[in-house]
Amino acid sequence: MKYKDLNLQTQREFPNNARTAGFGWLVRAGYLTRENDLLPLGKLAVARLEELSNDPTFSAVVNLPRLVSEQAVFFPMSTGNIEVAHCPSCKYAELLDMAKFKKTALPHEDEKPLEKVLTPDCNTIESLANFLGVPKEKTAKALMFTRKEDGKFIFAAVRGDMQLSEAKLEYIVGEIEPANTEAITRSGAVAGYASPIGLKDTLILIDDLIPESQNLAAGANEAGYHFVNTNYPRDYSAEIVEDLAMAKAGDPCPTCGNPLETTPALPLGTRFGLFYQNWLLALAETYHDDKGLTMPKSAAAFDVYLMHVPGKQMDTRAQAVEIYDRLQAAGIRVLFDDRDERAGVKFNDADLIGCPLRITVGEKALQNGMVEVKERTGKENQLVKVEEIIPFLGK
Repeated sequence: MKYKDLNLQTQREFPNNARTAGFGWLVRAGYLTRENDLLPLGKLAVARLEELSNDPTFSAVVNLPRLVSEQAVFFPMSTGNIEVAHCPSCKYAELLDMAKFKKTALPHEDEKPLEKVLTPDCNTIESLANFLGVPKEKTAKALMFTRKEDGKFIFAAVRGDMQLSEAKLEYIVGEIEPANTEAITRSGAVAGYASPIGLKDTLILIDDLIPESQNLAAGANEAGYHFVNTNYPRDYSAEIVEDLAMAKAGDPCPTCGNPLETTPALPLGTRFGLFYQNWLLALAETYHDDKGLTMPKSAAAFDVYLMHVPGKQMDTRAQAVEIYDRLQAAGIRVLFDDRDERAGVKFNDADLIGCPLRITVGEKALQNGMVEVKERTGKENQLVKVEEIIPFLGK
């Protein structure tokens, strides 16, 4: 591919909207626009990744730091748009709002009689626990929703020291939205003082830790009152008992029990397909230096950046064209910088674009039948005989 045919335009400055170095280098090197749209070079790079993904060893070939769950692959990244829980010990990983963790039940107690108590101004778990003088894990937290599909009233409960994962709830019941006052009243619940006891026309779900927790404080469905010593299934029933709690950093890994960590991440794909542009960004985040991209040979859009330096006595361009034709005929993916530009501009752009190898066709080397070859991440140029370029590249 010739440089001019790509209509490639590099940038001398980072875009002012660059949130990460990788994105900035992709824009500067002409892979992306500032609006994150693919340019011709970016489309070629993505097409290369799509081609590679036909091989089952794709993930290993495109070597990136990854977190892998049963359903998806993630790239840890400080500005990632999702949060992932993972275990450094056993490599368990999952979207944070779907992650599991080992739950610890409180010491077993004998069930005590249900009792209704006055709890003025206790419409939060914190205020209730303080008023009763109990830890939050001795309470049950109520959350109420309406299912969008059919308007069904949904009541969910988790232990008071935990947070509900709406993603887990939606996975079970479908898309939901917060219940309005009318729906709450119609069910028999009272906001701030709600429990599943005595509700009507309600789909009740409880977290799987609730049945293992005896004598919890929960709403009495009457303003200013709570029940103490609620027990499942003695005092109420639920249609569904499932894991509904949100994991957090430090929770025990469900597989090995070691503490989970959380990190922002970029999704690279799910079992339904790969997000190739995200792979390109992940490559740029991983492979760059202070001059530009340093794409690995296994995933680069081109194997070679070929350029010529105009000579005073020799037609270096004609020699470069001949080498270009030979490289293409040998199946080597080559980007030929065929511009009439100063050598310094071409060297800078070669570093920006990040092909694994640069071949420079210059008068001084050609006079001895040679060209200069330099690895993008190497420090030294090598002189290679023109007739030995293809065998050299095949090493």
